[in-house]
Amino acid sequence: MNKSLGALSIGGDNRVFVIAEVSANHNNDLNRALEIVRAAAEAGADAIKLQTYTPDTLTIKSDREEFRVTGTIWEKETLYSLFEKAHLPWEWHRPLFEEAARLGMRYLSTPFDFTAVDFLEDLGVDLYKIASSEVVDLPLIKRVAGTGKPVLLSTGMATREEIQEAITTLRENGSGDICVLKCTAAYPAQVADANLRSLARIPEFFGAIPGLSDHTMPETVPVVATALGAKVIEKHITLDRSAGGPDAEFSLEPEEFARMVAAVREAEAALGVASFEPTAGEMRTRDFRRSLYVVEDIAAGELFSAENVRSIRPAAGLHTRHYEAVLGTPARVDIDGGTPLSAEMLTVPLAQV
Repeated sequence: MNKSLGALSIGGDNRVFVIAEVSANHNNDLNRALEIVRAAAEAGADAIKLQTYTPDTLTIKSDREEFRVTGTIWEKETLYSLFEKAHLPWEWHRPLFEEAARLGMRYLSTPFDFTAVDFLEDLGVDLYKIASSEVVDLPLIKRVAGTGKPVLLSTGMATREEIQEAITTLRENGSGDICVLKCTAAYPAQVADANLRSLARIPEFFGAIPGLSDHTMPETVPVVATALGAKVIEKHITLDRSAGGPDAEFSLEPEEFARMVAAVREAEAALGVASFEPTAGEMRTRDFRRSLYVVEDIAAGELFSAENVRSIRPAAGLHTRHYEAVLGTPARVDIDGGTPLSAEMLTVPLAQV
């Protein structure tokens, strides 16, 4: 699918677009958040991503059972208390985006309500991301689509029907191009749950650019995703996991993030082009392939045989395809052992050999 995401050089023949997710790893410190942006740039990220919400735009303050977070790394939190700790103050967005731009990176965010979309429009973001949990928030998706900007749609927890409904909603309401991010909404996620074969079906099923929002820890999943056609890779980044924070456990430290980016770039380079011709670097090596050599002294008129002619390296003699035809024919001239066999040494025209 030779398609690009808006004017952002995402998709098509462009290299993988790597997004560093700042998320909740700021630990309520703007200077730390700015350091994360700088670390992302140094690690090779193409963009940083924030999340634009407050606890009140995501949920309500309630201790009811259904508002309690269970079975995750955020055990015993309520939704409100978790988002209160994790949210990034809105007044930080501008300095973080400005720092990203200064360092040559793009910037984007995930809005979680209408006010966040309006706020991000004022800041001039280039594109939006719809979070996995918001795939079913069709009013929010309509508002994002109405900006006309490209959209990254994360698919964690979603069924194929829910993904299609979200994409239809985006397209019917004026969205720009769409990249569907294969995502496993577990924190951290297990490699065995990545199901990366799905990437190849994204253009077929949804007519969208394939990408990956990854919560696993090794480099394996992003590298394999690249090989399978992902054009966007999103990973969380933190300065130091030991410093803690709501998302620290499934975030890469700067050196790890840099290794991942390097591995993705190597995977891209390894993909190359579909070709069955030798590369420039292989041409010299071709000189050391096998060919026919006279391996014992032969007198004129003596017959070529398996004892005095062999297929050996290097490639200075006749092609090995002539081996059987040469055997049993007489030599035209005296030949020293160790001489590459040539057409001039044959009594039979090469066309007949």
